[in-house]
Amino acid sequence: MSNGTGKSTSAESAASVERTDGPTTQELFDVLSNRRRRYALHALDRDDETTIGSLADQVAAWENDHPVDEVTATERKRVYTALQQSHLPKLDRTGLAEFDPDTGRVVPTDAADEVDARFGLDDDDEAVPWWRYHLALSSVALVATLGVWFGVPPFPALPPAVWLTVVTALFSLSAVAHAFLSTDGLGASGGPGESTGPPERTRDSRA
Repeated sequence: MSNGTGKSTSAESAASVERTDGPTTQELFDVLSNRRRRYALHALDRDDETTIGSLADQVAAWENDHPVDEVTATERKRVYTALQQSHLPKLDRTGLAEFDPDTGRVVPTDAADEVDARFGLDDDDEAVPWWRYHLALSSVALVATLGVWFGVPPFPALPPAVWLTVVTALFSLSAVAHAFLSTDGLGASGGPGESTGPPERTRDSRA
C-alpha cells in the first residue's frame, strides 16, 4: 500500500514539475485545434483577468460576427456552457489559464504568451498605430500647405481652394474610418491594420 501511495505521489510530483515547464507542443496543437479555444485565448491575451461571463460574451460576438451588445441569450449560453464544461478546464490543465469554476474568474498565464510567438496567433506586426497614421497624414497636409504658400511645383497648378478641399477631405475620411473601425472590433489604440479580434476572423473578413 505504501509503495502504491509513493508511486502515486511521485507521479503527481512529476506531473506538477512538467506543468510548470509549460504545455508541450502537442498539447498546444490540441488546444488550438478548436476555434472556440483559439478565440478564448485571443480574448485572454487582451485582458490580465476576466470572468467566464465576459469571455462568453466576447467569444459569442466573434463567432456570430456582431458586436457584444447584440449577443443573444441563446448565443451566450451556448458558448458559456462549452467554456465552463470543456474549454476553460482544458486551458487550466494545460497551464495556459487559471480557471476558478466557483467564482468564474479566468486569468491567462505566462505560458499563454508563448502561443502567439510559436503559432502566430497575433497580427500586431502588420499593424500601423493610429498615431503614426495621423502623423503621416498631418505631414502630407503640411507639405501641401507649404507648397501652395511658396508656389512650389506642382502645387501652383491647382487653386489653393482645391488643395484645401483635398486636405479637408483626407482628414474627414480618416476620422470616419477611425470611428467605423473602432466600432468594428478595432480599439482606439489600434490602427488601420490592427484588430483586437482573432487574426483568423480578420483575415476572413479581408478575403
